[in-house]
Amino acid sequence: MTERKDQEELPDPAGWDAITAAFEKLYPGQESPRHFGSLFPWRLGGPNPLQGVSAYDGGDCFHFVTYGLSDLYEKEGSDPEYSGYGLEFTLKLRKEGMGEEQQELQCIVGIFNSLARLTFENGEQFFPNEYIYTGQKLGFDVNQRSRLTGFVTVLDEAGTIDTPNGKVDFVKLIGATDAELRAVMDKRLTVQELVERIGDVTDYTRSSVI
Repeated sequence: MTERKDQEELPDPAGWDAITAAFEKLYPGQESPRHFGSLFPWRLGGPNPLQGVSAYDGGDCFHFVTYGLSDLYEKEGSDPEYSGYGLEFTLKLRKEGMGEEQQELQCIVGIFNSLARLTFENGEQFFPNEYIYTGQKLGFDVNQRSRLTGFVTVLDEAGTIDTPNGKVDFVKLIGATDAELRAVMDKRLTVQELVERIGDVTDYTRSSVI
């Protein structure tokens, strides 16, 4: 009797399940992707805003998706149309050129949490077709050997989904070099034009196109 009551009081992970369902459509059969969870929740004083990040095996790349910028359980946000902050981050990381695999995957998880922290603490919003300029000169890979120092964003192929808590946009981050980001910032190139040149996969081995 007690066990049944405890089960009934568990929160409904409707938002979480909607994210997972969207990626299972892209990667049928991958029911247990690599997952990095947060043991100590942000709301209880934990260091990481995101509740989890999954990395699906896309063959020559890993396809990451976050859990936590949208409402994962009951609706908490005040916007009737969107769930939470209305987005989750994604990123495709090419396997070739990666350092030690586990470290590289955790590095991306750390980047996601750093960006999510800007949203949780400062209300920073992220949308497709924008740039994220960090000002750093070294690569954001574990060994800081790549030329990629920041990001541009596009709408992921998972698109926008309707969840019981509202809409969620999957905003894909694509690694870009300092020169590429400056070209976008100076309006010598649009984000769309840059993505046409570099593709939508973050590749630590590539050279700058600028």
